Amino acid sequence: MYEIRIHGRGGQGGVTTGQIMAIGSFYDGQYCQTFPMFGVERCGAPVLAFTRIDKKPIRIRSEVYEPDIAIVLDASLMKTVDVTKGLKKKGTIIINSNKTAKELGLKGNYNIHIVDATKIALEIFKRPIVNTPMLGAFAKITGLVTVKSLKKAIDEIFLKTKGPKLSDLNKKAIEAVYKATE
Repeated sequence: MYEIRIHGRGGQGGVTTGQIMAIGSFYDGQYCQTFPMFGVERCGAPVLAFTRIDKKPIRIRSEVYEPDIAIVLDASLMKTVDVTKGLKKKGTIIINSNKTAKELGLKGNYNIHIVDATKIALEIFKRPIVNTPMLGAFAKITGLVTVKSLKKAIDEIFLKTKGPKLSDLNKKAIEAVYKATE
C-alpha cells in the first residue's frame, strides 16, 4: 500500500488533489481512499489531505502518519510545518517550488523532487492554480496513476461543476507538468 500526504493551504485545492488522485487510481484498477484533515478551516491556513492506493482492498481508516510520499503544494508551508514528519526513510517528497532542495533547507534521506508547477500554472491558467499540475508530477515520479486516468478523473469532477473549458485547462496542466518533470 502507498500512503500519500498532501500539504497545502486552504483554497489551494489540496483536498481536490487527493480526490482526483484517488479517482484516477480507481480508473487504473486499484483500490483507493482519500480524506482531508482541517484545522482552523480558513483560506490560507495549512490543510492536509491523505490518499491511499493499493492493489488490494484497504481496510485501515486512520490518518496517514508515516507516508511513503509527501506532496507540498506551497513551499512556504515548510517554514512552519514539518512536511517530512513521519515520511518513511527514502520516502518521496514532491515540492512545488522554483528553489533547490538546499535553498529550501531540506535535509534527510529522501527522494526529493522539486517541480515549478506555479510557472506552468501561470502560463496555462494565468493564475497560480497548482493542485492539478502537481498531479502530473506525481504521475511521472511515482507511476502510481496514469495521466489518462487523471484526465478521466478531471472530467468526472470538473465537467459537471466547472464546465469543459476548466476541465480542458486542468488536463493540459497535468500533461505539461508530466512532460516537464524529470
